[in-house]
Amino acid sequence: MEPVQVKIYGQVYSIKGTDDPEHIRELAAFIDAKMTEIEKGTGTFEPHRVAILASLTIADELFRLREQYHKLGVSAEGAVKRLLSITDTVDSAGE
Repeated sequence: MEPVQVKIYGQVYSIKGTDDPEHIRELAAFIDAKMTEIEKGTGTFEPHRVAILASLTIADELFRLREQYHKLGVSAEGAVKRLLSITDTVDSAGE
Protein backbone atom coordinates (compact mmCIF):
# COMPACT_ATOMS: atom_id res chain seq x y z
CA MET A 1 0.00 0.00 0.00
CA GLU A 2 1.53 3.22 -1.17
CA PRO A 3 0.40 6.32 0.70
CA VAL A 4 -1.70 8.82 -1.22
CA GLN A 5 -1.07 12.52 -0.61
CA VAL A 6 -4.28 14.53 -0.29
CA LYS A 7 -5.04 18.08 0.76
CA ILE A 8 -8.04 18.75 2.96
CA TYR A 9 -8.85 22.23 4.21
CA GLY A 10 -5.30 23.44 3.64
CA GLN A 11 -3.60 20.48 5.32
CA VAL A 12 -1.71 17.73 3.51
CA TYR A 13 -2.38 14.18 4.66
CA SER A 14 -0.73 10.92 3.72
CA ILE A 15 -3.44 8.28 3.50
CA LYS A 16 -2.83 4.55 3.26
CA GLY A 17 -5.69 2.34 2.23
CA THR A 18 -6.69 -0.65 0.19
CA ASP A 19 -8.92 1.43 -2.08
CA ASP A 20 -7.85 2.77 -5.44
CA PRO A 21 -5.73 5.91 -4.93
CA GLU A 22 -8.05 7.88 -7.21
CA HIS A 23 -11.00 6.93 -5.01
CA ILE A 24 -9.13 8.18 -1.95
CA ARG A 25 -8.41 11.46 -3.77
CA GLU A 26 -12.10 11.79 -4.68
CA LEU A 27 -13.11 11.25 -1.06
CA ALA A 28 -10.60 13.84 0.13
CA ALA A 29 -11.81 16.33 -2.50
CA PHE A 30 -15.39 15.77 -1.35
CA ILE A 31 -14.45 16.41 2.29
CA ASP A 32 -12.42 19.48 1.32
CA ALA A 33 -15.33 20.90 -0.70
CA LYS A 34 -17.79 20.20 2.11
CA MET A 35 -15.56 21.91 4.68
CA THR A 36 -15.13 24.93 2.40
CA GLU A 37 -18.90 25.06 1.88
CA ILE A 38 -19.47 24.96 5.66
CA GLU A 39 -16.87 27.68 6.22
CA LYS A 40 -18.51 29.98 3.68
CA GLY A 41 -22.01 29.24 4.94
CA THR A 42 -21.28 29.77 8.61
CA GLY A 43 -18.36 32.16 8.64
CA THR A 44 -16.59 29.75 10.98
CA PHE A 45 -12.87 29.45 10.30
CA GLU A 46 -11.78 27.22 13.19
CA PRO A 47 -10.75 23.92 11.53
CA HIS A 48 -12.10 21.64 14.27
CA ARG A 49 -15.49 23.40 14.28
CA VAL A 50 -15.68 23.29 10.48
CA ALA A 51 -14.75 19.58 10.56
CA ILE A 52 -17.46 18.80 13.12
CA LEU A 53 -20.11 20.72 11.18
CA ALA A 54 -19.02 19.06 7.93
CA SER A 55 -19.18 15.66 9.62
CA LEU A 56 -22.69 16.35 10.88
CA THR A 57 -23.77 17.52 7.42
CA ILE A 58 -22.32 14.42 5.75
CA ALA A 59 -23.89 12.15 8.38
CA ASP A 60 -27.26 13.82 7.78
CA GLU A 61 -26.92 13.25 4.02
CA LEU A 62 -25.98 9.61 4.64
CA PHE A 63 -28.94 9.01 6.95
CA ARG A 64 -31.35 10.61 4.48
CA LEU A 65 -29.96 8.51 1.62
CA ARG A 66 -30.24 5.35 3.72
CA GLU A 67 -33.88 6.15 4.42
CA GLN A 68 -34.54 6.75 0.71
CA TYR A 69 -32.78 3.49 -0.13
CA HIS A 70 -34.92 1.63 2.40
CA LYS A 71 -38.13 3.18 1.04
CA LEU A 72 -37.13 2.26 -2.52
CA GLY A 73 -36.49 -1.31 -1.44
CA VAL A 74 -39.88 -1.55 0.23
CA SER A 75 -41.55 0.00 -2.81
CA ALA A 76 -39.76 -2.35 -5.22
CA GLU A 77 -40.66 -5.36 -3.09
CA GLY A 78 -44.32 -4.31 -3.13
CA ALA A 79 -44.25 -3.82 -6.89
CA VAL A 80 -42.73 -7.28 -7.43
CA LYS A 81 -45.40 -8.87 -5.23
CA ARG A 82 -48.15 -7.10 -7.19
CA LEU A 83 -46.66 -8.23 -10.50
CA LEU A 84 -46.37 -11.81 -9.26
CA SER A 85 -49.98 -11.66 -8.09
CA ILE A 86 -51.10 -10.43 -11.51
CA THR A 87 -49.04 -13.15 -13.19
CA ASP A 88 -50.62 -15.79 -10.95
CA THR A 89 -54.10 -14.45 -11.75
CA VAL A 90 -53.40 -14.53 -15.50
CA ASP A 91 -51.94 -18.03 -15.27
CA SER A 92 -54.97 -19.26 -13.30
CA ALA A 93 -57.40 -17.74 -15.80
CA GLY A 94 -55.61 -19.36 -18.74
CA GLU A 95 -55.82 -22.88 -17.38
